[in-house]
Amino acid sequence: MPEHKTYIVEHLDPELGQWSELEYIAIAEETQRAGNTFMLSSLPEEFKVPEKLERVPAFKAERRGVEELYGEPGKKERVCLLDPQAEEDLNPDDKGVFDVFLFGGILGDDPPRDRTSELRKKGFKGRRLGPVQMTTDTAVRVTRMVVEEQFTLNKIPYLDFPELKFNEHESTQMPFRYVKGDDEKPIMPEGMVDLIKKDADKSIDDLF
Repeated sequence: MPEHKTYIVEHLDPELGQWSELEYIAIAEETQRAGNTFMLSSLPEEFKVPEKLERVPAFKAERRGVEELYGEPGKKERVCLLDPQAEEDLNPDDKGVFDVFLFGGILGDDPPRDRTSELRKKGFKGRRLGPVQMTTDTAVRVTRMVVEEQFTLNKIPYLDFPELKFNEHESTQMPFRYVKGDDEKPIMPEGMVDLIKKDADKSIDDLF
């Protein structure tokens, strides 16, 4: 039997933007297909889980924070914090080292906010996913590819800062790294391109 893995995003915010909602649904559905668990932790009491996300069996909403869930000795050592400032890159051998992969909810920010620092201070072991900023769903996807599919980070097909063309005259460049799909396009959540197109006149920050 494959080892069960849990992917956690500390959400922390009382509301959920359209961008994050699409990302979380994509993460939940991919995690479901792999037979693992996707959790949002530290959710405020007023947080409303979108119906489409709630319907995915792999998804779990959690009011408690990661420190309460995994802070005790024996559990804490099995948690990997995906940290841009970590000294060591994530590698396939980490499959046997960690059961839980923790994302600080900062990976999709442009420019990045170091919300991971709070989790770092709690003593969780860190791993890097490389030097280029990723969206949250991409970061989870890359982590899964390394841990579950045994890719090394340098073997994953990436697309950095891809340009999305909406028509002959309209396009926008995304300030993130993505995984390249079989169609040579960036793998993005269902509905994301339409959302970006609809909000093309807004800054990327407004979508979170």
